[in-house]
Amino acid sequence: MAARSVIALVSVAEVVAGDLADHLDRRGHDVRQARQPWEAETLLSAGGIDIVVVGDDVTQAEGRELLRRYSSQGGGGEGGPDFILICRPRDLVDKVLALELGAADVIESPLNVRELAARIGGLLTRRGRAAGELIVLENATVDLRSAMVMHRSGTEDQLSPGQVALLRLFLACPRKVLTRDDIIAAAPAENADAFDRSIDSRIVRLRRKLDTETITTIRGAGYRFDPPVPRNE
Repeated sequence: MAARSVIALVSVAEVVAGDLADHLDRRGHDVRQARQPWEAETLLSAGGIDIVVVGDDVTQAEGRELLRRYSSQGGGGEGGPDFILICRPRDLVDKVLALELGAADVIESPLNVRELAARIGGLLTRRGRAAGELIVLENATVDLRSAMVMHRSGTEDQLSPGQVALLRLFLACPRKVLTRDDIIAAAPAENADAFDRSIDSRIVRLRRKLDTETITTIRGAGYRFDPPVPRNE
């Protein structure tokens, strides 16, 4: 199993840090926090950090010093962490300066936790540390690695191990009709109650949780997964 990515939160407002840490933890990342820039010195000096998120309570001088000493574009070198800085709205000078000093990304406050997590995921992918196995459906995005369903409405659901196995089976066999026997053999139920008709209930629950019509019942034959057609933006 690949090592978990490590995200450091430096001087991120407590109300945001709690939600963000929980969000990242559920997606398989380790989160470490430093409430003050001086606490970050010890944290970052120890190494092993992939991404650093710096809150907007940090002064310009403190933020510049962290970037200069520890970022992958500064003293941290090629193995150093990438930095995301949170800036106050309309603070264009700070934003441009942060980017010029080597910040990988800048996001304005107030921020959306899911957007920030997505930006972190993008940076991790660039570093060769894939953030997850993302599957995009009509009304939700599924991260198979963390078994999370992120609905367009903003709500989230957790898939059970059996549901993840079932979804992986469908993804591995697109447009192929799978019989109940195929499903029982490749993605067995999570308990001993794996009789033929229980497959119907498992499919219904999975469809409901994913809010999808991509899993079709083929009467008298089984079930088929038809990947959604990408939307034209």
